[in-house]
Amino acid sequence: MHKLTDTANTDTNAVHTDTMDLTPNIPAGESPVKTYDDYYVQDGFGTLDYPVGVYYLDLSKSYMNRIRWHWHEEMEILIVNNGHAEVSSDDVSYPLNPGQGIIINQNVMHSIRSMDQRNCTFYSLVFHPDFIFGHKSNYLQTQFLLPVQNFHLFKMMVLNENDPWHERMLDAVNDTIAANLTKQFGYEIATKGYLCRFWAELISRFPELTAAPPPHVSTDEQRVKQAMLFIRKHHADPISLDEIAGSIHISKSECCRCFARTLQMTPFEYLMRYRILEATKKMIETMKNPMSIADIALSVGFNNVSYFNKLFKKFLGCTPTYYRTHKIPSSESPQKNGPFEIPMI
Repeated sequence: MHKLTDTANTDTNAVHTDTMDLTPNIPAGESPVKTYDDYYVQDGFGTLDYPVGVYYLDLSKSYMNRIRWHWHEEMEILIVNNGHAEVSSDDVSYPLNPGQGIIINQNVMHSIRSMDQRNCTFYSLVFHPDFIFGHKSNYLQTQFLLPVQNFHLFKMMVLNENDPWHERMLDAVNDTIAANLTKQFGYEIATKGYLCRFWAELISRFPELTAAPPPHVSTDEQRVKQAMLFIRKHHADPISLDEIAGSIHISKSECCRCFARTLQMTPFEYLMRYRILEATKKMIETMKNPMSIADIALSVGFNNVSYFNKLFKKFLGCTPTYYRTHKIPSSESPQKNGPFEIPMI
């Protein structure tokens, strides 16, 4: 079993933990895991032939120490390295301590936040089950994949090292992460072997999961997902609450209730936060040929620059000008703050 430590964080101010031993030999000063911008709207992980991604994430680099609500086609497994995290779906939240992990099933909307002021870091393994079972329907899919995919009550599952069954799954996940950190020859086929071992352990006691008390399940999550997609597509347009509610075929009041129950915010607040997010991305993308603040505001859906400045400062604690000048590193200087300096909704 490969145990992992905090070596992916090369920041000299990083907090290190002694709770896990390091097996992979990572050269000093190198970051073995590449982080990436907009983790929560990633369209795919890895490649079509190798749909596996391993990421080291530091919540101190994210806005308000959290990763916004998102979902993806891949299954995700998080292992907390340092600090304390909380992973939430629409109906339940799970607190996680160092060494604990959590399985997040395919297409489950979730968010992640730090539970205290300490630095919170974790590894994320994201993979598509097709990597194990292939793209065509076959016996293995029918016997071992479909029961998991069709069990809609299986959203998340916390993994604890003191449970032998969980520990075996954690071992397989840690081995997968270590293989993708070192990238030694043949790590791809080794990864497939480790993931097969993980899946065999998961499915071996899967009937026990069906006997667990079912969580509260509602249509809120699906409605909010569709509304979020509508907002992302039309955020630069002058869209109204009527249009957001209409995109999911419910009343305005029910739309607001769905957002409140799922995201703990209104549709309008989500829209405003998303527009500010897009504004920060525009600033980063246009560093060589900067746009005016007024043009940036207009491009993301604000027709009033004063209101844009007010919301920007409310959400990020500084003006747009200060953000562009001080928060975005120049092309000549190394990126020290990581990709999560932009707001996470």
